[in-house]
This record gives sequence, structure tokens and C-alpha cells, in this order.
Amino acid sequence: MNRLLFRLLAFVAAGLFAGACAAQPPHKVSLSYDVSYNGIVAAEMIEVLEHDGKHFSLTSEGRGKGIGALLYRGAAKRTCRGEITNAGLRPLEYRDQRGDKPANVARFDWVRKTLTQEHDGKNETTDMVLPLQDRLSFLYNYAFQTAPDLKPGKEIKITLTDGKGLTQFQYNVAGSELLKTPAGELETIRLVKQRDSKEDRGTEIWFASGRDYLPVRVLLIEKDGVRIDQVLTHIGN
Repeated sequence: MNRLLFRLLAFVAAGLFAGACAAQPPHKVSLSYDVSYNGIVAAEMIEVLEHDGKHFSLTSEGRGKGIGALLYRGAAKRTCRGEITNAGLRPLEYRDQRGDKPANVARFDWVRKTLTQEHDGKNETTDMVLPLQDRLSFLYNYAFQTAPDLKPGKEIKITLTDGKGLTQFQYNVAGSELLKTPAGELETIRLVKQRDSKEDRGTEIWFASGRDYLPVRVLLIEKDGVRIDQVLTHIGN
């Protein structure tokens, strides 16, 4: 069960910007989510975005809730820091730590176009595969774009790192949708990950088009049909 709760707390990682003239969210935003397992809330997650228009930091921390709090008392924490450029968020360091285990770390060298990943006592440096982001900053990318190109049918190809390896994804823009959440009804744009086979994990992401394109729901569908659903409950400062 502990293994399951770690997956609940950190599943977004699996799934997952601009210069001064571009639209940007408030300098500090806190988003709270409930994470459910087949409809039963088992964890809560709080994500905090901070930026000064040039640099950003992201923190995501999940803990057991309800029955999940009884079965697991640890936390899953991810952090990311980097720069805001005309091309978007440019992460410099990403860390993913689950409980007391050593963190998986990804460090980005945009001058040399290399990525260094630290995990399981290993240190590996590879060439970047562009476009490249980590699994946390990807979710906040559209919050810093003046006019995100999210027209229905558009294909979005991205390479993501989790500190252990690189995975290439393709998302398709499914269109707009009025999403009901505990935080209220939100106009959203939904992205759906292309599944290459029946064994591939499904992922859907909802971005609030009227709230700076912040991520308000992430749904993970495992190959066995298990649904892990992260839904916004509150937005604050």
C-alpha cells in the first residue's frame, strides 16, 4: 500500500513563458488538490509557484489524506527552479524526492545543451532532446505564454525528464471544456496524451484558460484501468 500511495502522491510526475511583455500569473500562487484512487480521496497535494518575472520556483508536496493518512505518513516532494525567457520556462534544476529515499535530480546546462541526471547513486550526462522540460515545469508552461497555441487538434510534442531518464510524449488538444471542481466551475483546455499501445499509460490535463492557464486537473489512467485523479480544491496566494 505504501508503494501505491507514493504513486498517488507523485503521479503527476509520470503523467504531465515569457519576457516582460508577456502575460504572467501573480508573483505567488498556491494551488491545493485532492488526489483520488478510483474515486476515493487518498492524498492531498499543494503546489506553489513563485516568480519575479525573470526567475521562477515551483514546489509540489503530497501527503496521505483520509485513509491514505492512516496508511502512509511520509511525503512526496518535487521542486524546480529556473528562468523565464521569451521562449518559455527554462528549468535549471529539478528534484524529485519520495519519503526518505535520495532525491532524483536533473540539472540543465542550456549553454552546452546537456542534461545531467542523478539517481540511484549514478550521475549521467547526455545531450538535450529538445523541446525539453521536467515533469513539473511542463504543467506551468502555458501560464507564462501571452497567447498559448492550444487550438483543438493541435499536436504538442515534448521531452520530459524525471531525474532518471528522458521520455518523449505527444499530447493532442482535445478542446475547451467547462470543468466543475471544488474550487468552482472553470473554463479549461484539455490535453490528451497519445497512447502508443494498450499497455501505455493514459494522461489527460486540464488548464484553466480563465486563470492564467494554471493546471487544475490531471487524470492518470493505468493500463489496468486504475484511475488516479488530481483535482483542484483551492487557489490562493
